[in-house]
Amino acid sequence: MNNINNIRNFVIIAHIDHGKSTLADRMLEITGTIESRHMKPQFLDSLESERERGITIKMAPVRMIYTLNAITYTLNLIDTPGHPDFFYEVSRALAAVEGAILLMDITQGVQAQTLAKFYAAQKIGLKIIGAVNKIDLIKDEAEINKKIKELADLIGCRPEEIYKISGKTGEGVRELLESIIQKIPAPQACADHASALSQRESAINARALIFDSFYSDHKGIVACVRIFDGEFKLGNEAKFIATGEKIKIKDLGYFSPQMKSHGELFVGEIGYIATGLKETEKIKIGDTIIINQRLTTNNQRLLALPGYLEPKPVVFVSFYPEDAGDYENFKKALEKLKLNDSALSFEPDANEVLGRGFKIGFLGKLHFEITAERLKKEFNIYIINTFPSVAYKIIDKSRKETLIQNPADLSNEFDEILEPMINLEIIAPIQYLGNVLQLKENFRMQNLSTKNLGERILISAKMPLFELILDFDDRLKSVSEGFASFNYELADYQKADLKKMEILVVNEPVAGLTRIIPRQKLEREARKMTEKLKNILPRQQFTQAIQARADGRIIARETIPAMKKDVTGYLYGGDRTRKMKLWKKQKEGKKKLLSAASVRIPYEVFKKILQ
Repeated sequence: MNNINNIRNFVIIAHIDHGKSTLADRMLEITGTIESRHMKPQFLDSLESERERGITIKMAPVRMIYTLNAITYTLNLIDTPGHPDFFYEVSRALAAVEGAILLMDITQGVQAQTLAKFYAAQKIGLKIIGAVNKIDLIKDEAEINKKIKELADLIGCRPEEIYKISGKTGEGVRELLESIIQKIPAPQACADHASALSQRESAINARALIFDSFYSDHKGIVACVRIFDGEFKLGNEAKFIATGEKIKIKDLGYFSPQMKSHGELFVGEIGYIATGLKETEKIKIGDTIIINQRLTTNNQRLLALPGYLEPKPVVFVSFYPEDAGDYENFKKALEKLKLNDSALSFEPDANEVLGRGFKIGFLGKLHFEITAERLKKEFNIYIINTFPSVAYKIIDKSRKETLIQNPADLSNEFDEILEPMINLEIIAPIQYLGNVLQLKENFRMQNLSTKNLGERILISAKMPLFELILDFDDRLKSVSEGFASFNYELADYQKADLKKMEILVVNEPVAGLTRIIPRQKLEREARKMTEKLKNILPRQQFTQAIQARADGRIIARETIPAMKKDVTGYLYGGDRTRKMKLWKKQKEGKKKLLSAASVRIPYEVFKKILQ
């Protein structure tokens, strides 16, 4: 059994691209967890999307062994994502540890996610160690000291307590590693259940928090766990409190960083438990695993560990497999993705052109893009998606409230429509303040305020979530030349002036192209959509009217003329009357054809529309 006093559980948290994964690489090398000949950059980033984008998407736990002053310590590290879309991943990691390294890129200083991660770690009482990374890139000592003071002021410590490191060269990493042992407290067994249960019952209890999971073909669903009480052993019968599912432990052990069987996990440790389960709905991230079958169901619920920030999908997109025959494989792929991405929610959907698919809930635009990439690269499933939308609250005349996720479900008979809002924080060099403020009207920002952060400025605002999932990120980078960063959190719902825009082709609405648009952007979006359709729809034997409709009226229109055929080409000279009769007959034929016309948009055309 490991001595609980010699265990340290910690996370590395930082803004995106500040060097978390590179620092983790150096720690793996120094502790000998990974041999140098097997080392590769971003070792803990196992997803292909992570390596291609150079960012961490999934948290990654790893167990390291390090000896200091003749005492051997177990260091359990969880590397975490930096992008705000994946903040729920960070919240799960924070619930499983006692300390955090707050890492800052010294060339960039404190960024929006630096603030967000610090406040989250501080809120739950973690011991925070500050470190500035990439010191090999700055030679000016005064500049280094200025950035160190910036981080120290945030944490509330002395500048001398901030560690100077280079994840690239390894400079200062050993000292930082040893500070984890010296400063982060050892885990302690929980005793909160003793007051609720009898001493006889509580003494035989073991509890673990599930902070992640994934699927293994050989082991079934594997739960990543932090042991908070007692010990778990191979063959133990265990139970999930939330779902009520019972299992017999098939395997358990550590991440080193690959799974390494050990046979038992003790209080304070982080590792995995192979459940043998195949059905994804039987396990829930944030659930508590217990070993105590003598307890009643009600008493078992008293033992549930506090979880983490519950993920709530806020962006909804319908996905359809390009190959209709991939539907069942697509469904199984989504079920496996949901195992280690608890924020994913999905339900069956159908489109008259694209066939069967699923409406999927995401945490943001990047989350949606990454999921599409993973489906292609991990499961070889290519998809087409509809326009992203958010969930709106509709209040009818009787003041009944309904949640609408699909724009097509919005009727014209409602009293109010409310849209989800976010609290937005932007940090930018002060010289870009004017450029950033110019985004106010385009993105419907409100309640703007500013706060000086030395040579940079913190801009706070409230903004509709819908605006964030369009091109806000790209526009912000453009106006700030890439120097601005942002963070956001969901706020509340707010009354808005929004309209449902339908696209009609030959007077028939096209399924999948209906959107909810702010009134001020309605005509521009309508013109853009009708023009795009005019350019890509194939011509027919009849005239095709392409219209955008809102509020019961047509607000934009384009026309695709009918294909022409020279029906008088075989006539030479003579009376013009004969030609006039043929032309009239052709015109009447086209009118008759138009009266019965129904345009079915080809699959490839629909794909182009949605790109």
